[in-house]
Amino acid sequence: MGAVSPLGVGVDTNWARLIEGRSGIGPNTRFDVTDYNAKIAGLVPEKANDPEGFDPLVAIDAKDIKKMGLFIQYGLVAAQEALNQAGWHPTTPEDQAATATIIGSGVGGSPVMAHAVETIIEKGPRRLSPFTVPAFLPNLAAGWISINYGFKGPIGAPVTACAASAQAIGDGMRLILTGEAEVAVVGGAEGSVDMISVGGFGAARALATAFNDDPQAASRPFDRRRDGFVLAEGAAVLVIERLSHAVARGATPLAILSGYGTSADAYHLTSGEPTGAGAQVAMANALRMAGVSTGEIDYINAHSTSTGVGDAAELAGIGALFSNRGKDLAISSTKSSTGHLMGAAGAIEAVYSIEAIRHGIVPATLNLDDPDVGERFDLVPKVARKKTLRHVLSNGFGFGGVNASLVFSAI
Repeated sequence: MGAVSPLGVGVDTNWARLIEGRSGIGPNTRFDVTDYNAKIAGLVPEKANDPEGFDPLVAIDAKDIKKMGLFIQYGLVAAQEALNQAGWHPTTPEDQAATATIIGSGVGGSPVMAHAVETIIEKGPRRLSPFTVPAFLPNLAAGWISINYGFKGPIGAPVTACAASAQAIGDGMRLILTGEAEVAVVGGAEGSVDMISVGGFGAARALATAFNDDPQAASRPFDRRRDGFVLAEGAAVLVIERLSHAVARGATPLAILSGYGTSADAYHLTSGEPTGAGAQVAMANALRMAGVSTGEIDYINAHSTSTGVGDAAELAGIGALFSNRGKDLAISSTKSSTGHLMGAAGAIEAVYSIEAIRHGIVPATLNLDDPDVGERFDLVPKVARKKTLRHVLSNGFGFGGVNASLVFSAI
């Protein structure tokens, strides 16, 4: 696995800071936010400001950086960590053809597009870089990873809003199950804390604005004082493969990707169906594929983003499906620490779910002072908790009514 998030760069750094209860949310210094209501964001720290921060040069030639949007850079750094950890650097035509690359993104390179429009207005279209289009296309994170490492198997890029990288993981799993690939490099990348995204989500009144003076308190899933999500950025990449293939090459699996389910609400452009009916279908399908009952799930990493409608709908769906459960079911939202990575959210939360299994620790929901929903379950307020975890469910939902659920199991 590889991770780039507002908590830092690297899986170990992310996990340590997550469990310590640290927040990656702060003032939005990416551009002038004077005229914007939301003035905070979850920005990936730079190496100059954090020893565990982001340095694109660890994975990218300096001459290539100008050819790619920030989301691509994040994706390449996360991919390098994942592939190095997995020890997967195929050189034979057979191994290269057996490796799929599926990297989702909700927005792609919107900052590049915004800059291109400014250039056209101020200087004319002839001043655009020839790399403008490949720098913003959402599939180019997958493209760059495939090209850099010589992966010649199936390639794809789900662009299903905030479920994109959860679906990328599921798509990679399906390619392995159908025999089209033996290994799949999967995940998501997002780098769109920009004027378009902050302005657009702000116009929809979706962003947190009440905690501009206290950014780390702003992302508060399930809490009565929440007033929207915190826009964030980053990437996460996982290397998944057929177990027999991993064993044959002497690899050490971290966990089992045992189930995947996806569905559509067919309800509303931006709001989930209030009863969580579509989410229930995705979760039930994931459990069915995994061969796991509702009584066997030990922890749910919720999609909940810190919006009233979304938090309530997800917990309604969980409550209906997990009708036999109560405080014995731990549910938390790690977005309370990272903010919402949009298209990369499902992948970073998959990393956290796997680390939870490996370390026997349930991450906390920060800022949970006064829950207004879900008192029936253990929402793990403020402090991470030790717990043996056999099976973990991780949810990812997105605009357009898309739902995706993954089940990870202990080895």
